[in-house]
Amino acid sequence: MTLRFSRRQAIVLPAGIAVGSLVGRSVLAAEPVKVGLVAALSGQSAKSGEGITRGLTIAIDEINAKGGVLGGRMLELIRRDDESNPAKGQTAARELIDKEGVSVLFGGIDSPVSLAIVPIVNQSHVPFMGVWAAATNVTRNGADPNYCFRVSAVDVLVDRALIKYAMTKFGARKPGLMLVNNGWGESNFSGLTAAAEAAGIKLAGTEKFDDKDADMTPQLQRLREAGADTIILVGNAAPGAQVMKALQKSAWTVPVVSHWGISGGRFPELAGSWAGRVHFVQTYSFFGPQNDVGKRVLAALMAKYPDVKGPGDVTPPVGVANAYDAMQLTALAITKAGSTEGPKMREGFLAIDDYQGLIKTYTKPFTNENHDALNENDYVMVRYNGEQIEPVSG
Repeated sequence: MTLRFSRRQAIVLPAGIAVGSLVGRSVLAAEPVKVGLVAALSGQSAKSGEGITRGLTIAIDEINAKGGVLGGRMLELIRRDDESNPAKGQTAARELIDKEGVSVLFGGIDSPVSLAIVPIVNQSHVPFMGVWAAATNVTRNGADPNYCFRVSAVDVLVDRALIKYAMTKFGARKPGLMLVNNGWGESNFSGLTAAAEAAGIKLAGTEKFDDKDADMTPQLQRLREAGADTIILVGNAAPGAQVMKALQKSAWTVPVVSHWGISGGRFPELAGSWAGRVHFVQTYSFFGPQNDVGKRVLAALMAKYPDVKGPGDVTPPVGVANAYDAMQLTALAITKAGSTEGPKMREGFLAIDDYQGLIKTYTKPFTNENHDALNENDYVMVRYNGEQIEPVSG
């Protein structure tokens, strides 16, 4: 999946292969800085990998057009498909680190995959930048030194936001949990249980499902009998769609508040007419007034990708926005480090002061105590309108 081209050719490459600009001969001779991405590029969550690729690519285009990093070295993106499989994610990470010599590794949507990669990057002293997977222990992993950073949601914070939203928007006092049966689901079980207790409400119950489960009716029926007045969903697009189909089949019109996994795949297509009933979290929306960075990024997306005709076509927006800001912050870390050596880059991340980003203005985004650049104030609630993801009104 790695191709080499001249710098002039690289300008018109498809997303995610190699990006650059025609500059002086000395720059052309410089070794590129390789940036790795391990993400779902196929399967039910392929939209997530595509969104991340586009966000990284737009940022790399901008950085390379300004002369790259470290005095003229171009950034080159090399991707590997993890197929949403932790073992394949580990193999891809080792290949990118050991064979391709990437200076930094970006992760995808699946928390189990990112959690499997965490020990590899910490042992290899190669920075890892999470841009989607939200499991709390991706960054809070106990390693010292810790090479994992993130520009994404964090489950422990998202869970507070989901409980608060369910209470204020739908008057929830007894929500029921529908959680994927893996490490991501476990991360949210802990966070949602604590958030409900802090809010002074009681959970109706907790039900789990596997990604390939085709019928969620039994779990939902148990929650209904337990008096659940809202469903809080944590899962990716395909099982999330099965939840909505089961609700529709049983004519149970309970409100559904969801984590963002449903936005990384073909949820509207798979869920059908009830897809728009789900309110879910994102970190950014391209709808509404945009700051200067937002205007620039949206214009670049429309210019580079023919299918993007406006804000509603930037799907999933969370993958694009998180990846864009994460790549820009990574370039700043390289500049601060004056090097692509892992330990120096790690210190470079910690040395970043301010950056006017797409999602927000970052001030000391990373510290020794906190490797997560976003917090609960950086989330927005959205819903599907057809294939488009739009902010919830009212």
